[in-house]
Amino acid sequence: MLSAGVAAIRDRLPSTWSLSTGGRETSDRGADAVLSIRAPDGTKAVLIVEAKRLLETRDVATIREQLANLTARQPGSVGVVVAQYLSKSTRERLAEAGLSFADATGNILVRAEAPGLFISDRGADNDPWRGPGRPRGTLKGEPAAKVVRALLDLKGPWKIRDLVGVSKASTGSVYRVLEFLESEALATREDGLISVPDWSALLRRWSEDYQFLHTNTITRWIAPRGLAAFLERVRDSDVGSYALTGSVAAAAWQSYAPARSAMVYISEAERAAMEWGLRPTETGANVLIAKPAYPVVLERTVTALEGLQVAAPTQVAADLMTGPGRAPSEAEELLDWMERNEQSWR
Repeated sequence: MLSAGVAAIRDRLPSTWSLSTGGRETSDRGADAVLSIRAPDGTKAVLIVEAKRLLETRDVATIREQLANLTARQPGSVGVVVAQYLSKSTRERLAEAGLSFADATGNILVRAEAPGLFISDRGADNDPWRGPGRPRGTLKGEPAAKVVRALLDLKGPWKIRDLVGVSKASTGSVYRVLEFLESEALATREDGLISVPDWSALLRRWSEDYQFLHTNTITRWIAPRGLAAFLERVRDSDVGSYALTGSVAAAAWQSYAPARSAMVYISEAERAAMEWGLRPTETGANVLIAKPAYPVVLERTVTALEGLQVAAPTQVAADLMTGPGRAPSEAEELLDWMERNEQSWR
């Protein structure tokens, strides 16, 4: 593993640069390896390497402290983590901590100030060595959606049995999801209580795996008289069990700009479209109807915008984060409002 990491860095150096490894000084420093990278002008960067077979996001703070102690012995040296595989969230947390890294799949980030050096490359986004007995590496699927929405919508701390009851997920599913969240430093457990230290980080991470357009069954429609007339038809109809999401829904809390399209969760798309006066289309749609993959997206809806049913703000924000056009910017506006007004929605 260490050899693979060193080789990956060496292979990506410019041809006029060289890399050498330390000998006896390695054990004297307490590091797993000491690398010297020499620039064409003779200046040298020293990399202090810590090797880990498995490194999870929650371990970053500890390894940062370890490498800080090691690099302090040689000012100007760079702390580098080498592992068999580093997940996307772990790589992001290492970069935020100012650490360089390399894994055996080719995920690499090496930064040094003197000599000026920046190496970045992308390897695998999934662990090729993850066996069937290891915890899942994503938040895809209905159990994850149930648990995450409960953790986001309602403020903890939680007992496991309470989280099982509120989320309506099986006990085994709750434990598996929590195990993953703990490994990603998105949830903590102390004295039997589960807490979410940063709800926005959890929401962002879930949005990567739950995506409105890819998870649900989408049909595209035109509201011929425009969105305002469409929303009025929705208000006046007797269609139940729907929830607006996306740009139109976000205006219930934080208006960004006039919405260009509407997104709606409802199970019976054809019936609803007929009631709302919509026409099917393949291009130029201004209404997207989504048959929900999971019923949880319709939980904890609110009545807003003069009598419309709107998805919970956490669901709306997640849908905007991976939406088309300006949707990600609208998500940031909504998140800003949610952070300022947490007591009013959570």
